[in-house]
Amino acid sequence: MTRHQWRLFAIIATAWMFDSMDLAALTFILGPISAEFQLSGTSAGALASVSFAGMIIGASLSGVLGDRFGRRPVFTTSMIVWGLGSLGAALSQDVAFLMVCRFVIGLGMGAEFPVAQAMLSEFVPAHSRGKLVGWLEGFWPIGFITCGVLALVIVPAFGWRSIFFVMAGCSLFALIVRRGVPESPRWFAATRRFDQAEETLAEFERRVEQSSGRRLPDPAPVTQSRSGGSGKFAIAELFSAKYRRRTIMMWAVWFCTLLGYYGITTWMGKLLADSGMTTAKSIGYVVLMALWGIPGFLLASVLLERLGRKPVISGFILLSAVSAYFYGGASSSAELLIIGSIMQFFFFGMWSALYAYTPEVFSNRARATGCGTSSALGRAGALVGPLIVPVVLEAFGEGTAFIVPAAFFVLGGLIVLVLGPETKNKVLEDVSG
Repeated sequence: MTRHQWRLFAIIATAWMFDSMDLAALTFILGPISAEFQLSGTSAGALASVSFAGMIIGASLSGVLGDRFGRRPVFTTSMIVWGLGSLGAALSQDVAFLMVCRFVIGLGMGAEFPVAQAMLSEFVPAHSRGKLVGWLEGFWPIGFITCGVLALVIVPAFGWRSIFFVMAGCSLFALIVRRGVPESPRWFAATRRFDQAEETLAEFERRVEQSSGRRLPDPAPVTQSRSGGSGKFAIAELFSAKYRRRTIMMWAVWFCTLLGYYGITTWMGKLLADSGMTTAKSIGYVVLMALWGIPGFLLASVLLERLGRKPVISGFILLSAVSAYFYGGASSSAELLIIGSIMQFFFFGMWSALYAYTPEVFSNRARATGCGTSSALGRAGALVGPLIVPVVLEAFGEGTAFIVPAAFFVLGGLIVLVLGPETKNKVLEDVSG
């Protein structure tokens, strides 16, 4: 690891943080939007879910496109899409157009996540991969908190549209800095474009040597079995005998965890406001709770390299279930703040571990597709989660609202524990076989 890899990490992580801010926006402004457009609980849930519908499509397409045409063009284009969606949301005059714009935002964000995971995992050494990709996901709570602070400062003064104007500006900045990210040499090699792979890798090595101040050792011979295969790719490979179990495992885990997570967090701010808190106070509570996500992802990132992927992922998911269950039964502001903080600690540790693990279980030529389809199934769960909560609230009351999300967390944790392979400290080519 040198300054060169850290620079690439900073570029990818900054864009990741901006995406987090845009997706988190509704957690803080769903209340004011609902008041302006006089939305029912069902309509508010539909608005919260429509971004995930876009993310399903964006993640599915970008994974396939990223494996077929390269990581870099998809990575760059995604920013343009969600930036335009953010600008449109800021200018929305009715809820129908706002829903269209949130769908477009989802398309762009869904397109970014799988290729960002794939790119970063392919650029860093095996002994640092889990930590770095885990830290990448750590920029999610940082983005969440940043969005909350912005909402606390500018929404009372300028209204909910101001958040989307800020996000449109962030997309332009991220688009500019992304120009410094090269194409993945592993992708070139996996698609048998060896001249381009050699050229890109030589430039990468030159920059690493320049940053480290010493010559790199000669590379070990690469056998055909570890070089990425024939270069031909079909999505059916995800269901071959070699990868079927991993694919089903990752799809199921992503569906369960995103259903649980967004079933809870999308409604946190609005439920606090409905309990009698002002918009500013409810935003402040959510931000304070989210702050505990930072030590959560830092701890998970360290444990990934010490304990291994499976125990860390399953442990954080199961502890998320326990904290979500008790949060649903909290009756006072103090209980909401304390249990909610513990819940966010485990939430973001869970995401840090899961995002590090996902790109490791797929082959080089199918990595973006594997990440993309897993993310797409997760977004399907994220779409369902916000729609379940108002139904449960209406039928059984606030105390039971988070039981269903907690049950899906339990299922996701057990799936990883039973079906997941261990990838700690393994070179990507060795993991994929």
